[in-house]
Amino acid sequence: MKITPIVFITGGSRGIGKAIAEKYISEGWEVISPTRKEMDLSDVNSINQFFKDFHKPINVVINNAGINPIQDIANLNYNDILATTNVNYFAPLLILKNTHRFLLEAMDIRRVVNISSIWAYVSKPGRSIYAMSKTAMFGLTRTAAIEWASDNILVNSVAPGYTNTELTKLNNSPEDIKKIQENIPLRRMAEPSEIAETVFFLGSHKNSYITGQTILVDGGFTCV
Repeated sequence: MKITPIVFITGGSRGIGKAIAEKYISEGWEVISPTRKEMDLSDVNSINQFFKDFHKPINVVINNAGINPIQDIANLNYNDILATTNVNYFAPLLILKNTHRFLLEAMDIRRVVNISSIWAYVSKPGRSIYAMSKTAMFGLTRTAAIEWASDNILVNSVAPGYTNTELTKLNNSPEDIKKIQENIPLRRMAEPSEIAETVFFLGSHKNSYITGQTILVDGGFTCV
């Protein structure tokens, strides 16, 4: 009897997360992507309770959800600092802590993919909190890769560049987007499905030896 592999993903309802979920579904996987009501990433107790009630082996964990309040350092709001750190870094850390035992229950594929960002490599005004939280994902990825290698759990991260999502369109005018694309060597933004392809490669049987790495998917933006 063939067992359907399971992927757990946060933020799977829109944008890149939705494209990742759709990719796994198209490949015959079961996707578990809790809503905020089911698991509030800003609430430690909510995260812990979700996994206390969870009883399935997990093959792949994808920490995708994130928030990005844009503020200059001099005008930072403490609540935004706390919220961004909780959702973008502490929640992924707690999710890995909670899902390790479910990954061990998976009989074959055991993978983790953390979604970082180009803003962990380069930055721009207003991105201090977001850049800080996404840079922290590098350390989490590398450490988990080392700690869990003996369990045959491969841990990597993907750092998307500018991507054609509703959030990008919300935060940038058509004129801004035109200027952004002029600064990308490939002269266009990524489609969410292109990010999803990279995530799926790292978070599936196709990846058998890559671990502890961060893959930039940015059309060459960080090379310029």
